[in-house]
Amino acid sequence: MISLKQLNYALAIEKTLHFKKAAEACNISQSALSTAIHELEKQLGLTIFERNNKQVLITNTGQLILNKAKRVKLELDDLLQISQNSKLPFSNPMSIGVIPTIGPYLLPKVLPEVRKQYPELKLRILEEQSHVLVNMVKSGDIDAAILALPFPIEGLMSFNFWQEDFYWICHKDECPKKMQEITSEELEIEKLMLLKEGHCLKEHALAACNFNNKKQNSDFDSASLHTLIQMVAGKLGTTIVPQMALDQLIRPESELRAIHLNEPGPHRIIALVIRPNYVRTNELTLLMDIFTEQLKSKCCLS
Repeated sequence: MISLKQLNYALAIEKTLHFKKAAEACNISQSALSTAIHELEKQLGLTIFERNNKQVLITNTGQLILNKAKRVKLELDDLLQISQNSKLPFSNPMSIGVIPTIGPYLLPKVLPEVRKQYPELKLRILEEQSHVLVNMVKSGDIDAAILALPFPIEGLMSFNFWQEDFYWICHKDECPKKMQEITSEELEIEKLMLLKEGHCLKEHALAACNFNNKKQNSDFDSASLHTLIQMVAGKLGTTIVPQMALDQLIRPESELRAIHLNEPGPHRIIALVIRPNYVRTNELTLLMDIFTEQLKSKCCLS
């Protein structure tokens, strides 16, 4: 009979395309993993993986088997979670993914209160870009993901818990002193520095400014908002940041100014994304309530 262990081993190989790495991830020897996969293929009467000394390939039929295995694993995970529903909240560990333009600014605001209210919660946080987290939620590798919307999440469900606008960041020597608001028409896109391609914040900022069809200064692309802020401080240009990041990026003694982007908002929506029929939604609702409460109290420019 096919075992869950065999399916897990096969899914580990699919993820790594490497028998040794898959064995290490599963905490077994490579020979034991190879034997289990050989027995699985024998029981099914087909080849899942084609392998030689250089590479591992997934056969067409093998991919169908692996897709089924993923669904079986998700259903079993949900079945095991159902048995925990009668216990106290957060009796089991939870894993949540978060994108780099949210994690460093949200987590310091909310985690102390989460820890205060639920000291026994074992929470694993993973930081990755949006498309990676969406795939991890779909595959069941993490329980949920915190994303900025809009972003394509076909097949998943989203629960909004925060919305915010963007702020234009400039050096005080290079922007009008009394300006409190700025429109996209007043921005100089040639001086605007944004994150590298692949970060949804860049797409959201361009969309909020109606700059999707205009050329932004790609010479200053960065993977970090902190780096962009330092470049603005050096009078190399301007940038755009979300409201929740202002208190960490713009210090009172800084020579930088934060000016509200006067364009229809909210400019981005923060949401928790899960699989349909995920069985721990009640616990996630408790977390989202804490997130919203803490953001309201600590994002003073709301």
